[in-house]
This record gives sequence, C-alpha cells and structure tokens, in this order.
Amino acid sequence: MKGVWAFDIGASNGRLMLSRFDGERLFLEEEYRFVNEPISLMNHLYWDVLNIVREIKAAMLIGLKRNHMELASVGIDTWGVDFGLISKTGELLANPYCYRDPQNDQAMEQVLTRIPEKELFQLTGVASSPINTLFQLYALSNSNPALIEQSESLLLTPNLLTYFLTGEKQNEYTISSTTQLLSVTDQDWSKGLLQEIGCSHEILAPVVKPCTTSGYTLPSINGELQMSRLKVVNVGGHDTASALAALPIEKEGSAFMSCGTWILIGVPVKKPVTSDEARKNGFTNEGTIDGGYRLQKNLMGMWFLQQCRTIWKRQGVEFNYAEEKKLMMEADPFRSFIDPDHHRFFNPEHMIAEIKRYCQETNQPIPHTPAEILRCILESLVLKYRFVMDQLERVIHKRISTVHMGGGVIQNELFCQFVANATNREVIVGPVEASSIGNAIAQWIALGEIGNLQEARSIVKRSFDVKHYQPAVEEGWQTAYESFKTLIEVSEDD
Repeated sequence: MKGVWAFDIGASNGRLMLSRFDGERLFLEEEYRFVNEPISLMNHLYWDVLNIVREIKAAMLIGLKRNHMELASVGIDTWGVDFGLISKTGELLANPYCYRDPQNDQAMEQVLTRIPEKELFQLTGVASSPINTLFQLYALSNSNPALIEQSESLLLTPNLLTYFLTGEKQNEYTISSTTQLLSVTDQDWSKGLLQEIGCSHEILAPVVKPCTTSGYTLPSINGELQMSRLKVVNVGGHDTASALAALPIEKEGSAFMSCGTWILIGVPVKKPVTSDEARKNGFTNEGTIDGGYRLQKNLMGMWFLQQCRTIWKRQGVEFNYAEEKKLMMEADPFRSFIDPDHHRFFNPEHMIAEIKRYCQETNQPIPHTPAEILRCILESLVLKYRFVMDQLERVIHKRISTVHMGGGVIQNELFCQFVANATNREVIVGPVEASSIGNAIAQWIALGEIGNLQEARSIVKRSFDVKHYQPAVEEGWQTAYESFKTLIEVSEDD
C-alpha cells in the first residue's frame, strides 16, 4: 500500500499522521507529535513559525526512518485566520501574530464604523470577530504599514507552511473562508472590501480548490531530508473543514462538533445562510472540502482547561485526566456557571481569578477548589453548546436530533456524556483524529483513490470505531439549563 502524510497542526500542538488505504479501509498511525504555543514578547503574541517548520522536518525524518512504503503525498491543515507575509524576494518578513494579539482588540470596532456589520455579513457570510483576518490585517496596516508595503503575498497559516515546502504561493478555499475577506457569492477575494480597509487585493495569494495539487517538495527539502520528490496536496486547510470531512454523517438532522482549543458547532449546508437571524446569533458560513459550506459558530473549548492546568502547574499541582474526572464527579453539580464566550475570558492574565470574579459579580457561589473550578468550566461549556444548538435549530428551521463529535477531546468520556446530557440529544463520537483523517481523505481524493466525499465517509464508517452516548434522564440538567439561559441573556447584554 502507498501512504500519505497528514500534518494536523492546532493552536496548542501538532502531529504527523501516516494514512494508508487498501481500497476498502483507511488506516491511521501517529508518526510524531510536538508542542505549538504562541510566544508573548514586547506586548505582542507571536507564532514561532520557524520552529513549526523545524518540527515538520523532524517529523518527516522520523517518518522516513520508520516506514518502508512508498509515500504518495503530504498535506497540512491548521487553525484558521492567522497569516504570514512574504517579501518580493520570497522571504518571510516577520513572525506571524497570534489571533489573540492585543493589537486586534480595537480593529473590529474601527472597521465596523466604515462598513456596517449587516452589510459585511451579507458580503462575506462570516460573523464579525476580532480574531478574523480582516481585522488583523486592518490593525497591522495601521500599526506597521511599512510591513504591509514590503509584502508581496499574504499566505494563511497552512499555505504558508506549504510554501516553505514547495515555493508555491496559494491560499486554499476552506482556510480562506475563515478570513472574512472572501466573497460568499463567488468564493474569491472581495476587492472592494480590501480597498475599503486600505489594502490591495494583490497582496492575497490566489484562492485554490481543496483536493488539488499545490506542488512538489523543493530540491532543498529533498536534499536535506534525503528523500524523493513528494507531491504536496491542498487539503482542507482549516482543521475544522478536515474534521467535518471525516465525520460519518449520514442523516438529516445531524450537527457536528469539532472539539479542541475551540469548539465549533454547526451543520453542513449547500448554500450560505445569510439571514438576519443567522447574523444576530453569531453564525458564520465557512467552506467544506467539496466546495459547500458549514453553517457554524465558534465557541470556547479546552482553552479554559489549558489555562487552568498551566496555572496549577506553576503552583506545583498537576492532574492527569483520570484524576480530573474523579475531582469533577466529587464536586457538587450545578453550583455556579460562567458564560465561556464572554470577552473577559478570551485572554485573561489569570484564568482562575477571572472565573472567580465572574461568579462573584453574578452573585453565584465562588468556586475555590480545583474540583469546583473544573466542574464549573465543564458544565458551563456543555450548557453553552445546548444554547447554541437551540439557536441553530431556529436559524435552519429544522430539528437537530444527533450530534457528531470529532477531535482529540472526545477521548474525555465524561465530557462526551455531559454534552449528551446537556443538549438532550444522541451524541455519536469518533473518529478521534478527525482532522488528520479528513486531511488524508482530501489527499486520497486528489490522488484518484477515492471518488468523492460521500464515498470517503462510507469508508471512514467501516474503518474507525465510533461510540454512542444517550442523554441521561436527569431533571437537574434541564433546571440548570434554565438558570444558565438567564445568566447568558444578562451576559450578552453586558
């Protein structure tokens, strides 16, 4: 069998997975894993993109030594919205900023004074958020216009990494759809919008379709790694687009949850939904690998737990997943809640202190112990997902009966059961490495080994295990949800 390499790089870690396909079933195994975290320096937050490239090369070297099969291609998916700038001589001009960088905070408000939010949503189909590339680019053009002037090409993160492998400057469709710079009607850059923010459309590398060949590894890469020239494929560059491709969704009334640092909840749609109700409820239309759309909402996910674990580690306290589960089960349920998507939790100096302040200000019991804090976070997260699914049903005018969950977080069984309990819906969990599998699927389609996305999902279903969770019949969850809704309504007015 031939194999393909799938690099799935998220906002906290990255991995190289080897996918094999025997014509009937897909196989996946991990080759390499590495940490990827933003770096705070001089009041800015950066991605260490050169270290990511070093890790990509290290992963490829290990993969070459470990396997003795012919490799057909490689593809890269990452988180959305962030980008790097390439000079006229082909060099990286600066380390890319992280979407949580403080300079983005005011940019959205400034742009929306020039372009009404409703008009912007009708044009792009994307919900306005300070993290979006549109606002990042506007902020950068104001804070460092010289950097923009020196730039020839803006490449979104997966395509920036692909450029380092191939020398080709392209922006894949699904990752481009996260920027709020793409026209929702023709799936190309909106020249008028770019002019409105004072930026030439020529700086953005052209949009290309997924499941196509980007290029081949450069001679310098081949020589350094002592490998044969390898095809590089434009996979679903946004990790959520890749994850959705791997979820074995078969019936109407199914929603998806892509679970990681962020949780993305939505439904596949053939045409973008740009109604006022969708806009007011914060839904966004982003691309799928078959050229369609996913109507979804971006929500806080494991960011909370990552931040709390970091704080506890500094205090000399560490818990493994089993210990965290035991602590949460020992804590009193439904004691206090937070709105996970309140702006105060986006990038606080001290997450635990911010959670305590929120509970104090909303006249709730203050969580003090790790068990109470963990329970507060987990219950608040899953109740917010119920809240969003109820909103989504109203937007699409259909009942959502089933939720498909993918991503590494689904290995947390308590979290999955809580999602089923809180949403009062059947939850189908798996496959775990959904983004990597979807990445590989795009490559197998590009190689002509799999015909289309529908065929791929059938293959996934017979290749990987899934687990079903039914909602527990507990009155406490419905009562908790009613209390939570009241809290959210107050929070959204804040």
